[in-house]
Amino acid sequence: MSDFQPIPNPQKGKEMPMEIRLVIAMVLMLAVLFVTPYFYKPTPEAPPKKQEAAKTQPAAPAPAPAAAAPAAPTAPAGATAAAKEEVSVVENDLFKIEVTNRGALVKSWVLKNYKDSNGKPLDLVSAAAVKKNGYPFSVMIKGREGWAPVNDVLFVATAVDGGYEFAYSDGRLSAKKSIRLKKGSYLAQVGSELFEGSVAVPHLLAWRGGFGDASVINLAASKHSLSFDVVENKLVTNDAKHAEDGPKSKAGNFAFAGLEDAYFALVALPPAGTSLELMTINDMIPDKDGKDEAIVGGAIGGSGRNQMSLFVGPKDYDLLKSIDPKLEGLIDFGWTSIMAKYLFLALHYVNDNWVKNWGWSIILVTIVINILLLPLKVSSLQSMRKMALVQPEMNAINERYKGLSMKDPKMANKNEEIMALYKKHGVNPAGGCLPLVLQFPFLFAFYAVLSVSIELRQASWLWVSDLSQPETIAIRILPLVMIGTQFWLQKMTPATGGDPAQQKMMMFMPLVFGFMFYGASSGLVLYWLTGNLVGIVQQLAFNKMMPAPAAATVVKAPAPKKKSK
Repeated sequence: MSDFQPIPNPQKGKEMPMEIRLVIAMVLMLAVLFVTPYFYKPTPEAPPKKQEAAKTQPAAPAPAPAAAAPAAPTAPAGATAAAKEEVSVVENDLFKIEVTNRGALVKSWVLKNYKDSNGKPLDLVSAAAVKKNGYPFSVMIKGREGWAPVNDVLFVATAVDGGYEFAYSDGRLSAKKSIRLKKGSYLAQVGSELFEGSVAVPHLLAWRGGFGDASVINLAASKHSLSFDVVENKLVTNDAKHAEDGPKSKAGNFAFAGLEDAYFALVALPPAGTSLELMTINDMIPDKDGKDEAIVGGAIGGSGRNQMSLFVGPKDYDLLKSIDPKLEGLIDFGWTSIMAKYLFLALHYVNDNWVKNWGWSIILVTIVINILLLPLKVSSLQSMRKMALVQPEMNAINERYKGLSMKDPKMANKNEEIMALYKKHGVNPAGGCLPLVLQFPFLFAFYAVLSVSIELRQASWLWVSDLSQPETIAIRILPLVMIGTQFWLQKMTPATGGDPAQQKMMMFMPLVFGFMFYGASSGLVLYWLTGNLVGIVQQLAFNKMMPAPAAATVVKAPAPKKKSK
């Protein structure tokens, strides 16, 4: 039996998360727009050797626990144990669960209606996590380190209505587990109990790092432990870093608690009025390249007898609401929750009632958003045109005050002249930026919807196989077309500054957007690309219907004298 190793720090060099890209890009863009014009004890022991998988392959009886007396030639009175390892299948129309009687552990938990990246029914049990930390539903005894003895013994499996019960006893240590399913339900009824003699042993059932879909990009960032505290009426989520110094436990009156990834969740719903404990664990799991990365694991329970309903399934808004309204909180749209929720409902409506395709739904909803923002765009374009027209006068003012120190009192006169110029021609210097700034809440809302909405997982559009992920082809077409349309739109838009250095900086803006969107989900790129195309059409119409007015006349004035030293 091998020991768990202390948990190292997560590996570096992973692909930069989209959130970081967005923040960096926004900082760079806003700098161009607004600045340039002016100046976590070691973890439990590792599980035993690799467990036998086949029902027909016998396994040697498990050794007695370390504290027990040497095994007698005959079984002690009251002993309950199987002679060999077997696998039981618990199944309904939504799940297929394989449970080995060695430890009564879950070998696989397959969602029949969802596929993995290879097109096979999705197994929520990670093979990489199993090799490192054992199968799910292993027992973790509170206050004790190491692999619990009952995880290595042979339980007797008994078929019951909707599932199986598992029982083991050596006359001193006894344990039971159960799992039952109902037709058409993502809720499983799960129970466990552990006794030493007549004393109940508080314990938890663990699902070590690796719950969910193992094929998503930025795997570690998509996985969290979570709990909804009834008293505080608040959802709390934690990633693996929360437990990098050792497992972290929290008990309370939870409506639910468990694990999640971007699109699926495993949460326990305890009986009303009972306490539940959630343990968050930092597990180092090999990634696709064989390098360990920190993946959150968890364990739930906390009593000598644990009984709970266990939701294991997709984070589908309607499904969660029908089970328990509080489960809606599993779909977290972040700080854009209000806008993202209505955006999601709009996409849902268009997809269900009109086009039956999420890609075309994104396009149609984006067009509607741009039409609704048209009055602001017209006002912005007018302001930008006015800014361009008064640029000669701006240049004249800058020339008159050229060479003056920023601390020179005459600089106040310069600012007064500029403000008077803006007022005379009705110019709002920030008006040209307003439509772009208003686009960012929609951008973050689309990002939130694409990141957590199960409906858009593996949703295809034309050559794009999954709108929730970047394109899988060698050269991603959508981001490149988006950069091209961004250049085109920028070239058509009136320049608002005469400073050549500023104009050159502005020409880098499409590249900033390219950096931001190249690793983004295809649906997010499609949203921005559609907005660019709509903007080009609007700009063409604007230029045709509203010709540029005559340029403002430059009135020369004597330059102020510099102070003599």
